[in-house]
Amino acid sequence: MRHVAAAVRGRIGFLTFANPKRRNALSVRLLTELTEGLARLRARRVPVVVLAAAAGSKCWSAGADLSEIEKSGHDPLGYESPLERALRAVESYPGPVIAMVRGGVWGGACDLVLTCDMIVGDPSATFAITPVKVGIPYNASGILHFINQLGLNRAKEMFFTAEPIDARRALLFGILNHLAPPEELEEYTLALARKVARHSALSVAVIKEQFRILSGAHPISPETFERVEELRRKVLGSRDYSEGIRAFLEKRPARFRGK
Repeated sequence: MRHVAAAVRGRIGFLTFANPKRRNALSVRLLTELTEGLARLRARRVPVVVLAAAAGSKCWSAGADLSEIEKSGHDPLGYESPLERALRAVESYPGPVIAMVRGGVWGGACDLVLTCDMIVGDPSATFAITPVKVGIPYNASGILHFINQLGLNRAKEMFFTAEPIDARRALLFGILNHLAPPEELEEYTLALARKVARHSALSVAVIKEQFRILSGAHPISPETFERVEELRRKVLGSRDYSEGIRAFLEKRPARFRGK
């Protein structure tokens, strides 16, 4: 059974998370299917994509599958990690990817949603970026992404507290483009997608690429980049990092010791 269902209706593509038993956790399999699904839609020149969770899902996505992180022992946010490949696939897709959100969006899934070009949610939508709960050092590209989307202080608040923000506050923060009633969410999202699909796909694709390039135009020196990576390596090799993941999997509070 696939973890991401793909379909095309008219000029709109649909990629739907379909693993509710695991709360649509961002497993290697789910992320690989997402990346492959985007590649297939790209090959078919589908001008706009809606990314959603299956109807009835209480959680849009619970974020990273920590059981896989524990087994691999690798940096879960490295350049070639499945999550980073999926984020780049969304960013580079030659047309808008619209997230349609019901329920909780946690951890890396929050980064995935913010990577989408537009986000429509209903009142059940909540957003939380939670690496500090499990001792994961978030990567520089991800942090810059949150700064670009939310501004510095709001990004800091979300990272430092790891507390979810509700749909109304997400609208205020600029996470949500639109907040729709539950019974109107799908039609509202489809109406937005149809508006995009009516226009020049080439023009939209070029403008999206300009947004991508210009929003990432924050040069740093090689020395600064190495400093950032060294800070992350310090956490990845720490006792707290291992403890945070084990505690999450064992469903108990983590006992962090700062080393």
